Amino acid sequence: MANIVHLTSAHPRYDTRIFVKQCRSLAARGHEVTLVVADGLGEERADGVRIVDVGRSGGRLQRVLRTTGRVLRAALTLDADVYQLHDPELIPAGLRLKRQGRQVVFDSHEDVPAQLLAKPYLNRFSRRALSTAFAAYERHACRRFDGLIAATPFIRERLAAINPNTVDVNNYPVLQEFETAPDWNRKAMEVCYVGSISAIRGIRELVRACEQLRSPARLSLVGGFSEPALEREVAGYPGWARVDAHGHLDRAGVQQAMGRAMAGLVTLHPVVNYLDALPVKMFEYMAAGLPVIASRFPLWQEIVEGNGCGICVDPMDPAAIAAAIDHFCRHPQEARRIGENGRRAVHTRYNWHGEADKLLAFHDRIARSTHRLDRP
Repeated sequence: MANIVHLTSAHPRYDTRIFVKQCRSLAARGHEVTLVVADGLGEERADGVRIVDVGRSGGRLQRVLRTTGRVLRAALTLDADVYQLHDPELIPAGLRLKRQGRQVVFDSHEDVPAQLLAKPYLNRFSRRALSTAFAAYERHACRRFDGLIAATPFIRERLAAINPNTVDVNNYPVLQEFETAPDWNRKAMEVCYVGSISAIRGIRELVRACEQLRSPARLSLVGGFSEPALEREVAGYPGWARVDAHGHLDRAGVQQAMGRAMAGLVTLHPVVNYLDALPVKMFEYMAAGLPVIASRFPLWQEIVEGNGCGICVDPMDPAAIAAAIDHFCRHPQEARRIGENGRRAVHTRYNWHGEADKLLAFHDRIARSTHRLDRP
């Protein structure tokens, strides 16, 4: 068994992908697993995982300039067999670890070059320049790492051209969190959106859709706004009277919100980094037995409509979103049947069990490589 250290300077310690799925799965297989975080909450051991805290940073700039250095120093003291990076800002730390002869893996949670092209606060020239520069740096670094993990097959295909030891480990749901079948007798006349709330994730269109509802449905909003000004703006729309904004909820609170809902919404804008994304919440809606109302992207249509578990709509059209909400709220038996289709698809294909097997096999290969290098 290997000594594996996961490094993050930006994510919370109980991040679903990092801690709940990856660290716990590796620890359950018998690996010695440590997670280095920067949240100021101190050290602890949870579910067989040692958590080391290097202290919270004051902001994004301080995080990049100082916190990454503290994470690197902690990593060096742990003397692991394999280090797994979870943030692009830690790539320089990974190269430093490689220069010292360590085994390093980079987990690409997002397609960063594509993500930079969609940043609304950058002008067109800056977006393209930053995207091109990061892609070049990513190529330089990733071909030097011992392996790469990608959060989607699309990212895997791009990174495999840089480093052939690349595997996709998708953010599919942990089945144990959705063991209880939904009780449709306790459903409320509402739909839910769960996740980060921003303009390109469709919040304006969702609230505008609430203005056009013909059913008495309400929108249950779970998550935090990316910008206070945006929250003030949409709170002034007439449709806000139909919105119940819950803010951030823990996993149990999210489960309760999904349990009340008649459908789950994931109507993100058609920006380049979303077209080939696999939103975690889409699959969690399916696991919870909710019909999905999703953006009409080809990949999402293949999943949602291909499995008969929802409706894909134009995410820029509030009237189309409203019609889909009304349809499910007015036809609960159909909503239940469609929700069962999604739940079945998750149990047979889109679940963490298969992804954990890929992660474990990947680390087994890295460990065997480490042992070969250690031979005299």
